[in-house]
Amino acid sequence: MSAAGILFRRELALTWGGGGGPLLACGFFACLTTIVPLAAGGDPAVLKPVAAGIAWLALALASLLSLERLFERDLEDGALDLLATGPLPLEAVFAIKAASQWLATGLPLALTAPVAALALGQPADLAPLTALSALIGGLGFAFTGALGAALALGAKRGGLLIAVVVLPLFIPPVVFGSGALYRASEGLSPLSALALLAAYSLFAVVVAPFAGAAAIRSAQG
Repeated sequence: MSAAGILFRRELALTWGGGGGPLLACGFFACLTTIVPLAAGGDPAVLKPVAAGIAWLALALASLLSLERLFERDLEDGALDLLATGPLPLEAVFAIKAASQWLATGLPLALTAPVAALALGQPADLAPLTALSALIGGLGFAFTGALGAALALGAKRGGLLIAVVVLPLFIPPVVFGSGALYRASEGLSPLSALALLAAYSLFAVVVAPFAGAAAIRSAQG
């Protein structure tokens, strides 16, 4: 537990120390959701039907920004070799890195999501649901994104490769999350869509550490 706590604190410190950390992702998210209303003319009748989808698409893209350096920096300075031979199994190292990514980036994005959705014309009473769904989906984004970062470890143009690998895997949470908001805006229960979103995130939490650890071992040779 001591080793896990030390690694978790280290990952949070690296996330916040790397050029502003989650502020970059939140700034990108806010800028993207601000540009769309300007491009669409700002008509609420045009924005309201697509507000949930645009907000979730922006959330998925913002979650990609800090993934490239998640494992690459440790591979470059040799820290990944030390972690692989340390007291924690590589699956646990992967899970801790992904969880710290979620806490440092996913949580701020979930807090920013209601404000961004309001800018897109979403009703104010959906703000709590927006934050909750973004928090659940952000967990899936973090673990799936960490898997993409592990698969791209050591490759040239790793950021582009991560996007190519991860974006198709981000489609289900975007569909489920925006579906929950759309159903709520139509007066329907969003619980079914939220359940599917939670199932996706839980599946990512269970499966990604094993697949990611295997990818890291392959990259280390």
